Amino acid sequence: MAIEKTFVKEGIKESQVEDFLREKFKRAGYSHTDIQRTPIGTRIVVYANKPGLVIGRSGRYVNSITEEIKQKFGFENPMIDVREVDNPMLDANIVASRIADSLERGINYKRVCGFYLAKVMESGAIGIQIRVAGKMAGRDRSRFQKFREGFVVHSGDYAEKFVDKGYARAALKPGAVGVQVRIMVEAPEDFRKEKKLETEEVAVTEAAEVPAGGQKPEGQKPPEEKPAEEKQDATETKEPAAAAV
Repeated sequence: MAIEKTFVKEGIKESQVEDFLREKFKRAGYSHTDIQRTPIGTRIVVYANKPGLVIGRSGRYVNSITEEIKQKFGFENPMIDVREVDNPMLDANIVASRIADSLERGINYKRVCGFYLAKVMESGAIGIQIRVAGKMAGRDRSRFQKFREGFVVHSGDYAEKFVDKGYARAALKPGAVGVQVRIMVEAPEDFRKEKKLETEEVAVTEAAEVPAGGQKPEGQKPPEEKPAEEKQDATETKEPAAAAV
């Protein structure tokens, strides 16, 4: 088998494991999985908000899932390691899953997205963007809408390093609704300084374009002011009023 087909096959298997674990650990606040090949076997690191629900009583549930993964996907000596997500409001997958659950319970999508925009920004994120697409609010035709707060990078090296991406799907009666979440958790100091300088330059430019008295009406020129010398001459030639008798 060619090396390209091997990588494609392994990628498909990892995607299937991801979907399998997401369905099994849905109640535990599942985030994502990191699969690592080691000399003694395959290590599967599961990140979840509630690791106790993943492990189960005396580790029985996680042991049964490990055996099921071994038989279903053919991993050699799989070992599941469970880790807790410190701040679930800064994890894009958890936020997307919670939004999807709220939509399935019948809550309006605008209200849900506005709530999580505020919660994520309160948790210390630099920015968040939520994209909801599908048949929403009982409409016959599909549509999409974006909600954004703060600043989020969409391309380049910063987007790969500092933006967490998550996706979830809500099954509603009119049809499926996809939820895509991007959270910019942190940014380097030089990036913060660059964005601060850009913001200051825009503010200075806008202030220079607008005069102190407000906007000038179109087609009207400001009155020409006379020089100081002409004003003084006009004042001197004016005679004082006569005194009343």
